[in-house]
Amino acid sequence: MIFIKTLVSFLNDPEYRDLIFTTIFILFLGMMSYHYLEGWDYVDSLYFSIITLTTIGYGDFSPETTEGKLFTIFYIILGVGMILAFINTVYNHYEKERTRVKK
Repeated sequence: MIFIKTLVSFLNDPEYRDLIFTTIFILFLGMMSYHYLEGWDYVDSLYFSIITLTTIGYGDFSPETTEGKLFTIFYIILGVGMILAFINTVYNHYEKERTRVKK
């Protein structure tokens, strides 16, 4: 229940909402780029974008084209900080809500 309350309060804050939209935009950019540069389907492209930007890197997909490799360099530089900031912000917000509910 605390998770749902945290999510709702997170979405009601305009600053957090901007962070969510920016994160979605970056993932969408990666998905579309890999779809067209590498010829992957949309699910594989989104999967690779998320795995790359969260620095998990399973290695089951990797760009084969020069354009895809160059885009990946740009994409990592642009996106890793944004995704990590998003994850950190969500966690901090959750912790703040959790401690507020306990009081």
